[in-house]
Amino acid sequence: EHFFDSKSNEGYIAWKLKNMQRELHGGRRRSSTSRDPSSNRGPQFGRPVTAEHQLEGDLCREAISLLRHSTDESQIFLKMEQTFKHRQELIQDSEKCETILSVFPRFLDTKGLVVQDFQMMFGEEVSSKLMEKWGTSLKVKVIKEANNLTKTPVLESLIQSAEESPEGNDESTWDSDMAALLLLVYLLPPPPGGKKRPVKITVREALSHVVRFHKSCRNLQETTSSVQGRQPYILAVGTTRRTINDYYIVVDGQLIPCKAKSSISAFDELFKAHYVFGISYDQALHNMYTFVQTTIYNIDVGLCHESPRVKDLRAKLLN
Repeated sequence: EHFFDSKSNEGYIAWKLKNMQRELHGGRRRSSTSRDPSSNRGPQFGRPVTAEHQLEGDLCREAISLLRHSTDESQIFLKMEQTFKHRQELIQDSEKCETILSVFPRFLDTKGLVVQDFQMMFGEEVSSKLMEKWGTSLKVKVIKEANNLTKTPVLESLIQSAEESPEGNDESTWDSDMAALLLLVYLLPPPPGGKKRPVKITVREALSHVVRFHKSCRNLQETTSSVQGRQPYILAVGTTRRTINDYYIVVDGQLIPCKAKSSISAFDELFKAHYVFGISYDQALHNMYTFVQTTIYNIDVGLCHESPRVKDLRAKLLN
């Protein structure tokens, strides 16, 4: 008892209890901060740069300056390649990540730079996955699964367009590939609303987070200025949804011209833009993009969090 003063509530026992509480609290804190970061794997995950011949210091600054004024496309691609590491450093800097398009404005007028940066991150084999897998069997399986869903007029129209049936061959509908890609949003719909997700959007609303149509006779800024948020989406410009002349990826309200001339290639660039600019997936499309990431591009398979819906759809499509 001489170790403990009952009046002052001090002594060895009190000291021991305080130490135990401190250790327990510290343990909880350490376990929470040292938690496996796999759930954060995705577009914003910092990845090591293995590219060679990267410029630094004054040479890097000179290259960035040259990029602003050069009209030689081969030089633009070369200097963008040589400044890739610097770009990745900016993207990982929370205070500078949103300046990428002002520091490297050639993204806004030179087609193919998004694809080049993605290839530098993951290699050509990974970069070509969507184009390899989509037409061989994946598209057919997506359409088959969508046919098992409860039909709505919009879903029915997308299925008909994807199947290229006469009923779906309407000028107001998307082409077969785009329609089939949008079926993924129905198969992996936006998560339900809740405390963490106060705003619930419908699947139909989520479709416009993937692609928007813009009639070629109208001002492009009319569409881009009305959309809030950083998350990229496709702007398809043409006379009808089936007759598209140009595709753009919209990021921060700015237009990045696609190298693509087809809807499937435009979606390929849309997905890659998330990684090139380090932008998180749209919350409403998180399951869909995670599926595309792990099942199609095979990026971070087993290293990122996947919802049961994503796992279930992958099991169905890969069997």
